[in-house]
Amino acid sequence: MDSVLSIKDLKVVFSGFQALKGVTLDVGDREIVTIIGPNGAGKSTLLDAIVGKSPVAAGHVYYHGREITNRSPHEIARMGLGRKFQNPNVYNGLTIFENILLALKGEHGIFSSLTSKLTRAKKDKIAWVLDRIGLLDKAYMKVSSLSHGQKQWVEIGMVIAQDPSIILLDEPTAGMTSDETHLTGEIIKIISQDHSVVVIEHDMEFVKQIAQRIIVLHQGEKLAEGTVSEVQNNPKVIEVYLGRERIDVAA
Repeated sequence: MDSVLSIKDLKVVFSGFQALKGVTLDVGDREIVTIIGPNGAGKSTLLDAIVGKSPVAAGHVYYHGREITNRSPHEIARMGLGRKFQNPNVYNGLTIFENILLALKGEHGIFSSLTSKLTRAKKDKIAWVLDRIGLLDKAYMKVSSLSHGQKQWVEIGMVIAQDPSIILLDEPTAGMTSDETHLTGEIIKIISQDHSVVVIEHDMEFVKQIAQRIIVLHQGEKLAEGTVSEVQNNPKVIEVYLGRERIDVAA
């Protein structure tokens, strides 16, 4: 399996506290990798380190074989790593269509993006993105009128519009209804047809829905790795994270 993202012995230290203690993992082309673990396990710190938001004390981050360790977040984003944070960062006063237009790769500035000529290629790309996130029929609705879950989908669409080869999602279902959570899982599976996806998540039913491979972090270290079935039956994972109740993997 060719790695889109490769992390080798990554360490992050905050004021003497080791937030990551030598984490190693790989993400393959168009693979969905889900990262789980208790609060404080280092999950968000790992994403921050990948995209240059948190300084790496030791170890390496490679993107398509090219080292990107401690590069600026802007430079890393331009290379093709897209990240969505926990809270939706969207333009509520604009339509869904306009939000995606602003995010298109190569667009710079709100005014120039909205006033420049809207080519057929741009229209087609926006329609393609909206179809991927299930909002094509709502393209001209104001974002302010959307539900919390729909706003999350708009931001996922804004990430897709930047043409990343890998998308990092930090708790994308936080605050969603059960129906929205399920639809988000289906959206992620559609996205993975063209992109690698890394998801941090707490909802184990959602993890079961999407995960091809699970990484379990605990106290800044990788505790386990494998399929849902392998992880749910791992004694160490049961002890520190899942408790005595195993994930129900029945269909």
